[in-house]
Amino acid sequence: MAEQTIFNGLVSGWFILSAVVFVALLLIVAPYGRHNRGGWGPQINATVGWVVMEAPAPLFFAFLFVMGNRTSNPVAWAFLGIWLLHYLNRAFVFPFRRRGGGKQLPLTIFAMAILFNGVNAYINGRYLFTLAPEYTTAWLTDPRFIVGVCLFGVGFAMNQHADQVLFDLRKPGESGYKIPHGGMYRYVSCPNYLGEVLEWTGWAVATWSIPGLAFAVWTTANLAPRALSNHRWYRETFPDYPRERRALIPFVI
Repeated sequence: MAEQTIFNGLVSGWFILSAVVFVALLLIVAPYGRHNRGGWGPQINATVGWVVMEAPAPLFFAFLFVMGNRTSNPVAWAFLGIWLLHYLNRAFVFPFRRRGGGKQLPLTIFAMAILFNGVNAYINGRYLFTLAPEYTTAWLTDPRFIVGVCLFGVGFAMNQHADQVLFDLRKPGESGYKIPHGGMYRYVSCPNYLGEVLEWTGWAVATWSIPGLAFAVWTTANLAPRALSNHRWYRETFPDYPRERRALIPFVI
């Protein structure tokens, strides 16, 4: 069977699975972070787990770039740079900036994250660097690329600022939770998730591709239920939690 046929089936299945995951996460809160609980099998150190489960995204994507036939294409280099900007930070910087690094992570979540990152890197990297019609340098000035990169940049900045606010809430050695304030936390409980949704929506626009859209859909399917769960947890945990905040989208939800 030709790789293109397998690839198309995988991408179609990826959309279907994202819908299943979205519904499942609305019903069952994924057991990691503040929602970690027993009954989900063995656990590993969260920092180690985070590095290992996120590493396939930048490493496999870069491997597909090297093995593809676009290594002299400026647009391919631009896509590689955008992807690595997010994932090198997510895999090799973010885990070591977190407070309370001694927390645990269920192996089930760890395994599912490796699967997601591997498949997602494959469908995006293989498409952009081998299977897609090659982007010409004119794409760098196309409105879709410019708008997409701007969306990605806004989302990345929002995500980084939101993470920094959370880091600053805890002093060295602390592991408890507090109410975050400032920036987009004035409007939503999870601006870090909103930032990621904007990033990968921008990616979908910049690449103007079905695999890019699949990534954006998956990001929303995964993070929207998580934002609702975190928002509910904040309200239940802190009686003085700002009532005007929404979970993910300012003034809406």
